[in-house]
Amino acid sequence: QVYKGLDIITNKVSPQEQRLCRHHMISFVDPLVSNYTVVDFRDKAMALISYIFSRDKIPIVVGGTNYYIESLLWKVLINTKKGSTAPSPVTDRKVELEQLDGAELHRRLSQVDPEMAAKLHPHDKRKVARSLQVFEETGIPHSEILHQQQEEEGGGPLGGPLKYPHSCILWLHAEQAALDQRLEKRVDEMLAAGLLEELRDFHRRYNQEKVAENQQDYQHGIFQSIGFKEFHEYLISEGKCSPETSALLLQKGIQALKQVTKRYARRQNKWVRNRPGPNVPPVYGLEVSDLLRWEEDVLQPALEIVESFIQGREPPAEPVKLECDMNENKRSHHMCELCDRVIIGDREWAAHTRSKSHLHHLKKRRKLEAASPAAEGDSGDTGSPGEDVSLPL
Repeated sequence: QVYKGLDIITNKVSPQEQRLCRHHMISFVDPLVSNYTVVDFRDKAMALISYIFSRDKIPIVVGGTNYYIESLLWKVLINTKKGSTAPSPVTDRKVELEQLDGAELHRRLSQVDPEMAAKLHPHDKRKVARSLQVFEETGIPHSEILHQQQEEEGGGPLGGPLKYPHSCILWLHAEQAALDQRLEKRVDEMLAAGLLEELRDFHRRYNQEKVAENQQDYQHGIFQSIGFKEFHEYLISEGKCSPETSALLLQKGIQALKQVTKRYARRQNKWVRNRPGPNVPPVYGLEVSDLLRWEEDVLQPALEIVESFIQGREPPAEPVKLECDMNENKRSHHMCELCDRVIIGDREWAAHTRSKSHLHHLKKRRKLEAASPAAEGDSGDTGSPGEDVSLPL
């Protein structure tokens, strides 16, 4: 929502709603800027937060993208920019690095920061490129800077201390079925509000020429917004195919938008539940499954919680018990020889070893072992006494 344009697809607050309460950080970045980063967002937002505090007001961060919220709550980012130049259409070093082959990127990182390379999947080009950028622009390995943040007083597994110790999180959540239905309805309402006209206009002004030159980029800037790339096939083929084909591509885009929106909502909820560390603000859950009960279930409890924080007393509501394991390593490196895959993170590794694909390979391997002469005792070395000959997971 920081970018100008695509007001419908990014679900921006309406002008009528903005008149009810002053809003910030909306529609101020040019759509052609591709290197506006979370660091730029953090710096501008923190200046605004300080300004709001100076007026004896309370800033309310609403959203949104988890990584951006983290950048405001915790000391987790590294500023490699020299000076305070504003973002521009000029490509930055990270974007340049992302043009390289993923294996080459990971090889370079392994040479200068083997610890960070072991924590990042070779296919995660954006994070690998970022770690390389940090090293190139600071001369210090990314992993070393992260260790310094974690070792600060109040630091934790994912970074440095809280920036605002007296903050709290109000988590509006709903039953999954109700949430899915609401999100699908929101997409339908976007279509009725003129979504297709907005996409066509934006494509014509900012993306059509890039597509013609095969230079379209859906990984940076406003073009990575949910809802634009899902209609790529429809937009580039409109007027160049039969009405039937165009209608099919349109429906494909609509269904893709609904699916990715629901998937993103699940990721947001997962972040709230699983954000580990000793320095997490209290999270208060507000049930929004039944919108007819908004006053009783959301508005009044939220006001009571905020008022309690302002007055320095315990809120009447109990905070949510977070589902985090302090011993869980989100960056552990696992190599599954059986599936020839690199898995990052304890939870992901546990999920992989239970997956259908892994179990299929395991079953196939065991069948081969059982059918081999060595397994039947006909010939071959069966291993030394006491040797573990069990199959690797």
